[in-house]
Amino acid sequence: MADKGSGGSRLPLALPPASQGCSSGSSGSSSAENSGNPRLPRNLQGLLQMAITAGSVEPDPPPEPMSEERRQWLQEAMSAAFRGQREEVEQMKSCLRVLSQPTPAAAGEAEVAADQQEREGALELLADLCENMDNAADFCQLSGMHLLVGRYLEAGAAGLRWRAAQLIGTCSQNVAAIQEQVLGLGALRKLLRLLDRDACDTVRVKALFAISCLVREQEAGLLQFLRLDGFSVLMRAMQQQVQKLKVKSAFLLQNLLVGHPEHKGTLCSMGMVQQLVALVRTEHSPFHEHVLGALCSLVTDFPQGVRECREPELGLEELLRHRCQLLQQHEEYQEELEFCEKLLQTCFSSPTDDSMDR
Repeated sequence: MADKGSGGSRLPLALPPASQGCSSGSSGSSSAENSGNPRLPRNLQGLLQMAITAGSVEPDPPPEPMSEERRQWLQEAMSAAFRGQREEVEQMKSCLRVLSQPTPAAAGEAEVAADQQEREGALELLADLCENMDNAADFCQLSGMHLLVGRYLEAGAAGLRWRAAQLIGTCSQNVAAIQEQVLGLGALRKLLRLLDRDACDTVRVKALFAISCLVREQEAGLLQFLRLDGFSVLMRAMQQQVQKLKVKSAFLLQNLLVGHPEHKGTLCSMGMVQQLVALVRTEHSPFHEHVLGALCSLVTDFPQGVRECREPELGLEELLRHRCQLLQQHEEYQEELEFCEKLLQTCFSSPTDDSMDR
C-alpha cells in the first residue's frame, strides 16, 4: 500500500467500471479473433478456464505437431494473461492509495462529497476485481484487509461501511486463508455490531453477507460467532421489518443448524424454539418458509427440540394444521407446506417422549 506521501496520484472521481479496467484489448486479441482462435484470456484465472474448456471436448485422434501460428497464439495468450494480472494489481494499488488518504480536514460540503464519492468508487472497483480469487489474495497481501477492518467498517458514511462489508465478504468466500486473516483482525465483532445496531438497512444486509462468508464451513469463524453471541444477533435480525434481512438471517440459521447439529442444545437453551414459533405467528409472508425450515432443522434427530415444540402453551400443532389448510391451494408455498407437514410428523406423531428417547 502506498504511504500517505503519495496523495498526488489519486484516482479521478469517476473510476472506470471493472469491465473497462479489466478487459481492454491486448495487442494479440484482434489477430486471434480473425484467425478463428478463441479470445485471449486477461488473467491467470481466464487462462485456467481456457485450459479446462479445451480439455473438456471429446478426445481427438493423436495430435499433429503444433503449427507455428498456433504456437504464437498460445504464447500471446500466456503473455496476455500475466499482463492482465499485473494490470489488475496496479488498479488495486491505485484504489488503495485513494483509500489510504486522510479525510480532508476543514473541507467544504462539496469537497467532502467528492472525497466520499471517490472512496466509494475505489471500494466498488476493488469488489469487482476481487471476484477473482487471485486478486483477492493479492489485495490481502497489499494490506487492504487491514485498511477495511481498521478504518472503513466504522466509517462515518454508510456508503463506505456497506461497501467495506461487501468487499470483506467477496474476498472471504470459500478462501480459508483470507477468512483466517479477517477473523484475526477482529472483523467479526465489528460486523455483528453493524448487523445488530447500524441505522442503515443496506449496511446491515451487507454485514450479514460478510458474516455468512466467515462462519459457514469455517470452524474458527463459527467458534468466534458463538463466543460473540452471534445466534442472539441473528434472532434479533429475524425480528426486524427488513424482508431481505429476515430471509437471509433465517437462511443462515438453517444452514448452520444443518452443518453443525452439535449446537442445537445451545439454541434450545436460548429459547430459540419459542422465538421461531412466535415468528411463524406473525402475518404470513415468504419469510415463514425459512423460519419453518430452521425449526425443522432444530428438531430433526433432536428429542429436546421435539419436546419443546410439544409444549401445550406454544399451540404449535394447531398452528401447523391451520397453516397447512391455508397453503394447500397455493403452489408457490409448496416448500413451506412440506416443512409444516414434516414438523407435524416429527413432533406430533410419536405418542410419548419415552419412545423418542429410545
